[in-house]
Amino acid sequence: MTDRLREFEDYRRKMNERIAAVDHLGIKRFFNLDTQAYTDGPLSAKTKELLGLVASLVLRCNDCVDYHILQCVDTGWTDEELYDAFNVGLIVGGSIVIPHLRHAVETLDLCRERHSPDL
Repeated sequence: MTDRLREFEDYRRKMNERIAAVDHLGIKRFFNLDTQAYTDGPLSAKTKELLGLVASLVLRCNDCVDYHILQCVDTGWTDEELYDAFNVGLIVGGSIVIPHLRHAVETLDLCRERHSPDL
């Protein structure tokens, strides 16, 4: 059941490599800025990933939701903490976020299944 996540990761990696091959200074700068935004600073990288997840829900970007859930799981956020963050995104974004909330819950389930195949 984790095929969707594997396909997402493979496609993201492939296309990021393709975009890097374009060798455009502005694109390189943006990608670097994005990478640097999620490093430790006054806020921890872990906290920044959670912020990115909430912003992604509000902006209704399922690719971004998937990416940030993967990062949040890797940095140790619990399901209860992530559900609380999902709620913030839902409250800020309103009912239009519900389809993306469904997607987020499914993605989290897939991540947990990946880490605990006995589920």
